Amino acid sequence: MIKLEELSLFILGIYLFNRLNFDWWWCPLLILAPDFSMLGYLFGNKSGAFFYNVFHHKAIALLIYALGCYLSIESIQLAGIILFSHSAMDRIFGYGLKYEKGFKYTHLGEIGK
Repeated sequence: MIKLEELSLFILGIYLFNRLNFDWWWCPLLILAPDFSMLGYLFGNKSGAFFYNVFHHKAIALLIYALGCYLSIESIQLAGIILFSHSAMDRIFGYGLKYEKGFKYTHLGEIGK
């Protein structure tokens, strides 16, 4: 049920992307960009979890999108949509927000179990 819900949110993100004035190829090009936040794990589990969670938190994504709508700046809207869609996509595959114990410990359970 969670995966179905996340799939519907991912589709919502694609719909919102299509309402912007960007070429279609921007979406597949940027959809994995939030995963650069995993570089935080180079500095340990605590900072890794922090940076990963900031870039994978849907409320932050929605705030960025809302700010872009309020300011009428499509590039900020795009950033919010990419963060939101990427987070939904990750959760479809079982990657949730991280605990400080390590990368494989998420709010959806342990990755790989």
